[in-house]
Amino acid sequence: MQFTLAEIWAHTGLFARCIIFTLAIMSVASLVVMAERMLVFRKTRADSRNFAAKMGAILAKGDLSTAANTNLGKDVGHLGRVINSGLTAYRISPSNKEVAVESVARALERQAQREVQSMKRGLGLLATVGSTAPFVGLLGTTMGIVNAFSLMAAAGSGGLGTISAGIAEALITTAFGLIVAIPAVMAYNFLQGWVDARSVDISESSNEFLDVVARHLGGGAHSSHAA
Repeated sequence: MQFTLAEIWAHTGLFARCIIFTLAIMSVASLVVMAERMLVFRKTRADSRNFAAKMGAILAKGDLSTAANTNLGKDVGHLGRVINSGLTAYRISPSNKEVAVESVARALERQAQREVQSMKRGLGLLATVGSTAPFVGLLGTTMGIVNAFSLMAAAGSGGLGTISAGIAEALITTAFGLIVAIPAVMAYNFLQGWVDARSVDISESSNEFLDVVARHLGGGAHSSHAA
């Protein structure tokens, strides 16, 4: 037997092939999640930057009334959705400063949590694939070695040469498991770090917006806006 992938595949048993097919499905699922999340993150980051540039110019003037009535469209990214929720809460909040600021703060926090949860969608699958794929491969290896020794016992002969083919077939499933797990773990760590960084951005922007609201209400401008 030549120890090539084609030869090893030709000699693998049904259980080992089921393990390999399972790992293939896990690999495809993780690759789909990686590609989808990268596209989503790229778009939401670009949209958020555009929103920040446009809305930042308005808020820099302290003109919350204009900001609250400005519609920048649907593609505003995660940052735009958070700030828009705060603007909506400001628009419908009472004239009492403390109540209004608290209402805006809660709206910002709720939307921020939703955005972070939305960005984490699919990361659980990557974590699951990364942590379980090596064990799935190891299961195939364990059963393959058991089969190799069983065949050696049935043949009544010993020696490494007798079971080397069976061990090679068994170990290939562990190799497949590692090939599937390593990219999944790397992608999960990268994407999770990206989500954590955006979470900090959202928190900072929310606090800055809340400061603008507090200053605006402190100046008594909200009462005229509410009327």
